[in-house]
Amino acid sequence: MSDCNHCVGLSRSRFLHRAAAEAGRGLPAIEPGMPAPAGTGLSRRSFLAHSAGAALAVYGASKLGLRALDEGIAAAASSPAQPVIVSVFLEGGADALSVLSPQGDPLYKKLRPHLALSGGPAFSEDDRLHWHPAAAALATLHSEKKVTVMPAVGYTNADQSHFTSRHYWEVGATSTALRTGWLGRYLDRVGLADNPLQGLSLDDTLAPALATAKMPVSSIDGPDQYDFWSNRVWGEVEDRMLAAIGALGLQPTDAGLQAAGGVAAQVDRLRTQLLPFQGQDGKPGYTSPVAYPKSDDAFPRRLAGLAAMLGAGLPLRCVALSAPGQYDTHSDQAASLASGLQLTTDSLLAFQRDLEARGLADRVLVHVWSEFGRRAGENGSGGTDHGAAGVGFLVGTRAKGTMVGEFPGLKAGLDEEGNVKATSDFRAVYAGVLEQWLGTDAAAVLPGVDSFARPALVK
Repeated sequence: MSDCNHCVGLSRSRFLHRAAAEAGRGLPAIEPGMPAPAGTGLSRRSFLAHSAGAALAVYGASKLGLRALDEGIAAAASSPAQPVIVSVFLEGGADALSVLSPQGDPLYKKLRPHLALSGGPAFSEDDRLHWHPAAAALATLHSEKKVTVMPAVGYTNADQSHFTSRHYWEVGATSTALRTGWLGRYLDRVGLADNPLQGLSLDDTLAPALATAKMPVSSIDGPDQYDFWSNRVWGEVEDRMLAAIGALGLQPTDAGLQAAGGVAAQVDRLRTQLLPFQGQDGKPGYTSPVAYPKSDDAFPRRLAGLAAMLGAGLPLRCVALSAPGQYDTHSDQAASLASGLQLTTDSLLAFQRDLEARGLADRVLVHVWSEFGRRAGENGSGGTDHGAAGVGFLVGTRAKGTMVGEFPGLKAGLDEEGNVKATSDFRAVYAGVLEQWLGTDAAAVLPGVDSFARPALVK
């Protein structure tokens, strides 16, 4: 997907997040007052299994050796299964008024004479709204009561900077001072000191929402091809993901890590579930119980691999990944939005069906979010500019399956800049996820959240 239509601010945000998350790189000075990403400065160690070529970047565990990590993962895997939250980020500010277009609002076509959509599945909870045709997969799941919809989610006095607004969502507060992510603080509260798989970033950098203060979390930083095996487990395994955890060995870099030693002996336990990952003739070593979309983008393969990992009983609790597509649609919105949205939602439907086939659907909740929505009126370049409230979803068998907040309409529901006003707050959504899904005290994780009423999100 071409990035030619996104703004300079998005490029800067990507650059700074990546620089903060990569080992040995300092933060560049980009914009005065820009908050440092959550996780900046976390220690990182890379563990390598020589026999499999797998690499796992572990953050926040500089004092732990290989044996402790290996034994901790094995112990966590033998514990009772925990609920899993999967965070899917639509980078760039997804246009809520296209994902759920207000075709029944008389001002819609006036504000968007060229970009106004027509058709698409009707949204059953508000007869003004229609699903984008490319989001038909979400409409299917919503009709099955497996999607909780937030048609106008955000926060008051919305910041329209990609970086700052994204930072707020990642840390779970409208604060530039926080350096841990909201999921990272949850793991600090309930996690284990020797299980880096409890927080897994499916990327080669750390997702800031997973940044912790004391518990280890991990990210993928390895080869593009691998296979995954476990008894009674399917799974087309995603490029680079199980390369991070196919086996946990060690590439010593200092005296403390060298003491771990003995890679082959240490990884034997994990290799009963995670074996060498090369397929035959360039093909994956096995299949999923359902078909995922075929794409050069890693997203559907990552979801397939994630389902396989869960099927193997690996002790995952919080997982983060970015969706495919270009959502910073200042120009050429009609084409650039549709293709990414189609692949994202089709992949999420396949992931849900995969979990159902494995008997895991009641354990997994997927949160889909973006840093803001777009302005209600189109611009002169066939696109829309940065807005305020956006759209969000919770997907899963246990999702409540109903609307949180409401669509405020285009007559009374826009602010003085022409942006959609929020009817639900992302911090209240996080509080509901923490309490209703993850079973922990939201006030211990999210600063100031006691002032927000919790919406009903799960059943």
